[in-house]
Amino acid sequence: MAEIAAPDPEAAKPTSLKTVIAASSAGTTFEWYDFFVFGSLTGVISKTFFSGLPETAGLAAALALFGAGFLFRPLGALVFGRIGDQAGRKGAFLATVILMGGATVAIGLLPSYNQAGIIGPALLILMRILQGFALGGEYGGAAIYVAEHAPADGRGGATSWIQTSAAFGLFGALIVILGTRTALGNEAFDAWGWRIPFLFSGVLLGISIWMRLKLTESPEFARLKAEGGASKAPFAEAFGQWKNLKLVLIALVGIMFAQGAVWYTAFFYVQTFMERFLKAPPQTINFLMMAATAASAVGYVFFGWLSDRIGRKPVLLFGMTLMLVAYFPAFHMLSRTLNPALAEAQARTPVVVIADPADCSLQFDPVGKASFVSACDIAKSTLANAGVSYSNEAGTPGQPTLVRIGTTTIPSNSAKDMPPDVAKAVKATVEGRIKAALAEAGYPTKADPARMNLIGAFGVLLIFVTAATALYGPIAACLVELFPTRVRYTALSLPYHIGTGWVGGFVPFTAFAIVTTVGDLYSGLWFPFTFTAISVVVCLLFLPETKGRRLDA
Repeated sequence: MAEIAAPDPEAAKPTSLKTVIAASSAGTTFEWYDFFVFGSLTGVISKTFFSGLPETAGLAAALALFGAGFLFRPLGALVFGRIGDQAGRKGAFLATVILMGGATVAIGLLPSYNQAGIIGPALLILMRILQGFALGGEYGGAAIYVAEHAPADGRGGATSWIQTSAAFGLFGALIVILGTRTALGNEAFDAWGWRIPFLFSGVLLGISIWMRLKLTESPEFARLKAEGGASKAPFAEAFGQWKNLKLVLIALVGIMFAQGAVWYTAFFYVQTFMERFLKAPPQTINFLMMAATAASAVGYVFFGWLSDRIGRKPVLLFGMTLMLVAYFPAFHMLSRTLNPALAEAQARTPVVVIADPADCSLQFDPVGKASFVSACDIAKSTLANAGVSYSNEAGTPGQPTLVRIGTTTIPSNSAKDMPPDVAKAVKATVEGRIKAALAEAGYPTKADPARMNLIGAFGVLLIFVTAATALYGPIAACLVELFPTRVRYTALSLPYHIGTGWVGGFVPFTAFAIVTTVGDLYSGLWFPFTFTAISVVVCLLFLPETKGRRLDA
């Protein structure tokens, strides 16, 4: 810094790397905690804010709302990226933590649908939008801030602590939820106790603000600003110049497609799958996810360190490829370990829905305005809610819908054009007949704890954890090294949040919608599989190795 004629006053008192990592990781941990609390409570959220919808539509709406937060992350990336590239890294991600925390605390105070009607869900949507908008500016700022302080040969290890913040945030969310649920009991937790994890974030918010106020500007940006080199038009430079836009596209398609698909399958869709389809107890799922998350904290640091030794690209490719190979066999294994009776019943007594295709709808309605009351829709939603895979057989036009369970055939009735109370009764009658036949065929209504192989299930989750941490551990260093300092915040943040937000954030919702339409419990995996496969090819062919690059080059 001695050669700079007019150094930034903040840069004159550089912050130690340990303080930089601790403050950046703590704030990011808090923001991830906020986001993960919502993701882990989609079932309760659907009952509280979407109680006016049918069960399947309510869960779909809650999952869609979880994804809606991700939808606005790229916008936050653009807004805060521009601020970070023009005014500085520190101020941008201090603002994000305040906005994120305020929105999360507010969710804990919102009225339910039963208390305020549509006002409750409307305010919830607004808070989710603010959360996503804030998180869009958080990650890029924290990753860049740490990387611009770290030595060239240690960026992977240093920035991997930013990645562990996701693990700590998820772990914190799960442990607060589990502790609250255990202390209050399921009934009280579902009624009002779910608010406690959201309100608890107020304490974390105060700690995060205090820690981030102690930080100074990054030396790399301080140097650039002192030399008059800060970008005047980050958007035009990052996306209007081919040399930078090409890197943005490579980062998006070659890295972030897979990152979004792999990470959110490994840590979020797997929870939906275990609870919704395998009918595992919520406490069991929480314990499994807490153990997997604890293991992931070690994985991020290890693979970040490894990328400093052998390069970013081989570690990234290992993570993508492992998950690509594991998607389908690992989820099948998860079924056999957590609910073997379901897997046995499915193999022994397959289920077939025979219906006129014109009578069957795409049951995809996140806003809850559609009414799925045809005979085909009632049959399919009943089976999906029961966690039962089924195949589809096209019937002749006008033919009544039938559900064949082994050698037993159950007719389904339509509730079209009926008053709501009559339609509800018709649906209940059909559901009762189908569920009785499923029970007769040996299909379990829930997983049997006595037959669960928790060690085996944890082993499956470790495969997911290894893939996700190998991919996520080196990402911060790789992305920071990929882009020039002048537009680094903007250029890095947008592909990151499109990948994690628009691909990853919609994995649980889209996969669930695919399953309810197709009938196969594993068909939803084609969504993350496709994005991962694309990234493997693009990463292998086009991503340059960035290890050890000078950030001011």
